[in-house]
Amino acid sequence: MTDSDAAANVDADAYADELARKRAEKDDFFGSHPQSPIPPEHRDEFSGLDYFDPNPDARVSATVTVHDDPEPVTMETTAGNEVRYLRLVTFSFELRGESVELHGYQQEREDDNAIFVPFRDKTTGQQSYRNGRYLELHPEGELADGESVVLDFNLAYTPFCAYSDTFSCPLPPEENWLEVAVAAGERDWTPVNE
Repeated sequence: MTDSDAAANVDADAYADELARKRAEKDDFFGSHPQSPIPPEHRDEFSGLDYFDPNPDARVSATVTVHDDPEPVTMETTAGNEVRYLRLVTFSFELRGESVELHGYQQEREDDNAIFVPFRDKTTGQQSYRNGRYLELHPEGELADGESVVLDFNLAYTPFCAYSDTFSCPLPPEENWLEVAVAAGERDWTPVNE
């Protein structure tokens, strides 16, 4: 499947409405919840995160390669320390006419089956957060070799450390630096009074 195949399987209007609803919920959480990463002194003027427009073409069908003996990968963090993850899977897909790969990780001794996909792309440091963005997948079961899954870059989000130094976030390893621009998901956010 190509990226257009994943986009073709979606009702664009319904998808945009659902994405708008999810973004509004997140903006509400960020603007008012006590656990918001937005510092309290910036919450009064917070009017929502900045997003790229919904883009059905940013939903791509990726072929899964499962790593039966996952290799440990050390990731630096914004706090200067390191964290260890296991490289569980590799996703191969086409994006904007380019064949690319991203790796999916899980923290060692993690019970959750979520697959963590940190990445940088050509918008990083310009239109999106300077240290990269994240995707998260929640497969219903274990992924199988050769399986096709949808990676939806409209759901790419900025880690909490972009909003406050009290958070420490893993930095995408160089193997997950894309040479294409991913103009989808969250843009960079700057407080109004800065």
